[in-house]
Amino acid sequence: MTREVSFHSDASAEYEAAFEWYLRRSGFVASRFADEINRAIATISEAPGRWPVTGPGVRRFLLQRFPFAIFYRERESTIEVLAVAHGHRKPRYWAKRV
Repeated sequence: MTREVSFHSDASAEYEAAFEWYLRRSGFVASRFADEINRAIATISEAPGRWPVTGPGVRRFLLQRFPFAIFYRERESTIEVLAVAHGHRKPRYWAKRV
């Protein structure tokens, strides 16, 4: 059973900024990035407990082809994406969103 996924507003902004960055360089690469994010969200939705816990109630899904991780938490009826974080950013900068 898949669960609905929602994005924290800052996570949405991070995704959009990353997509725009890739789009300025290559429409093809931006499309691949969006596809990988969409696949990741679908995979998380199907089995949210599958990925490692990185903080109190927070899990991390690493993208395969891009240097990003999706940090999320399970809510009562949904999954909330807290961050679409670049791997070279300051660690846990998003932790205040929990």
